[in-house]
Amino acid sequence: MSINIKPLADRVVIEPQAAETKTSSGIIIPDTAKEKPQRGIVIAVGNGKKDEPMSVKEGDVVLYGKYAGTEISFDGKDYLIMKEADILAVI
Repeated sequence: MSINIKPLADRVVIEPQAAETKTSSGIIIPDTAKEKPQRGIVIAVGNGKKDEPMSVKEGDVVLYGKYAGTEISFDGKDYLIMKEADILAVI
C-alpha cells in the first residue's frame, strides 16, 4: 500500500487499525465506549536522521502511544504522522 506522502527525517505515516467492536467474550462495545486505537500499519517511512537509521519499514504492524502523532486525512482515509520514537513496539 502506497500513498503520495513522504515523511521527513525520523517520521512515519501510520494507518490506524479499527477499534475493537466486540470483546473476547462476545459483548458488543458501543461507539461511545470504544478506546482510541493504539495499533496500526506503517504506510510510509522517512529517511531517518544523519546517524540514526530507521528501524521500522513499510508494512510493519506497530503499537504506539494513545495520544501520539498528528491526525491527518488524505484521499478520504485517516492517517497518523509521528516520530519513530513514539512507536512502542513492532508486532
